[in-house]
Amino acid sequence: MADAAKLTIGEKTLELPLIVGTENEVGLDISKLRAQTGAITVDEGFVNTGSTESAITFLNGEEGILRYRGYAIETLAENCDFVEVCYLLLHGELPDAAQIDAFRTDLRQHSMLHEDMRKFFDGFQHDAHPMAILSSVIHALSTFYADSLDVNNPDHVHRCSMRLLAKAPTIAAYAHKKSIGQPYVYPDNELGYCENFLQMMFSVPAEKYEISKVAAKALNLLLIVHADHEQNCSTSTVRMVGSSDANLFASISAGVAALSGPLHGGANEACVAMLDQIRDDGADVEKYVDMAKDKSNGFRLMGFGHRVYKSFDPRAQIIKQVCHDLIEEGHINDPIFEIAKKLEQVALTDEYFVERKLYPNVDFYSGVIYRALGIPVEMFTVLFAIGRMPGWIAHWQEMRDSPGKRIYRPRQIYTGPTERDFVALKDR
Repeated sequence: MADAAKLTIGEKTLELPLIVGTENEVGLDISKLRAQTGAITVDEGFVNTGSTESAITFLNGEEGILRYRGYAIETLAENCDFVEVCYLLLHGELPDAAQIDAFRTDLRQHSMLHEDMRKFFDGFQHDAHPMAILSSVIHALSTFYADSLDVNNPDHVHRCSMRLLAKAPTIAAYAHKKSIGQPYVYPDNELGYCENFLQMMFSVPAEKYEISKVAAKALNLLLIVHADHEQNCSTSTVRMVGSSDANLFASISAGVAALSGPLHGGANEACVAMLDQIRDDGADVEKYVDMAKDKSNGFRLMGFGHRVYKSFDPRAQIIKQVCHDLIEEGHINDPIFEIAKKLEQVALTDEYFVERKLYPNVDFYSGVIYRALGIPVEMFTVLFAIGRMPGWIAHWQEMRDSPGKRIYRPRQIYTGPTERDFVALKDR
């Protein structure tokens, strides 16, 4: 392969150096394009534009590969818990026993919210969307920790990172309790990360709460498979906001806002809404499968296929079995689980779906798991945000540490009116 490509514009020819990643991904360096030719590239949605070089996550959609820091997602899901994956993403290496113990201790010390922050929750409407609450309260953390916001101070960044990882589950659980009028439940640092969240979500002072091991395992796997997915909309947002030297809380708050959009973080909600629709219409799965096959019908089956993964979604493979285990353990009388099983079977066996690679993806299984865990639909994306937190922080740190770091400033091609004469108000 040549070490550069050539671009000719009129009489000017420019060499565009090739950048080759460790997995042989190839990019064209166009950083001097405008300076030397006066032209820019146009790539609506940046779908063919690499905004950075990154050593965090490798994704190969054609072959169904997802790796964090070089480790296959399947291996991490089988051998690690979410806290270990957080450490890996933030530090680049898996921890030894002493390092992970210290990391867990650090997280525990930051799990509580300042008591004055409860006033924020009191100020929200009871039906306020928890993603809006999460974004608002995360941003507000900067007003409580103004002494550790220096983006150039590694100790400050570390403390902010620990606070975000530790407090996000507490904020999420408080938002849920606010919506149903129950008392807030403080963190219990004797519990693991996932167990603690389930306790804060579902326990009440009047009754003893038994944490299901299957539920904790399911949540742990969901957080791991959502921990990072390279330069998606919310991660790119975190990097863009951080490039202005905005503090970590502000940057992560912006990432939460980006994730709240239905085209990004709302796919699992859409999946459960679809299952509810089929249930309410008599649970006739075959009818809706036929509708999905009919090109003239606007109905789409949600949770099948993937924009990036063209063969299979490795994350779905990981959580598929625990999804089945959770439903069977709970003995839940909810018809949408039977509908989900039938749809899954169709997608895995029907020639129409197999040929088009419309396999059940991570959103299909995660939506069903959240439903089985008793997580309200409006909390689905909040759980996604908790899982994505270490990835966002890792990318923010990588952006900050990059020697070529500069403020994000995309260009545009102007298509508005050319210069016009001004007409005074009385003459218009």
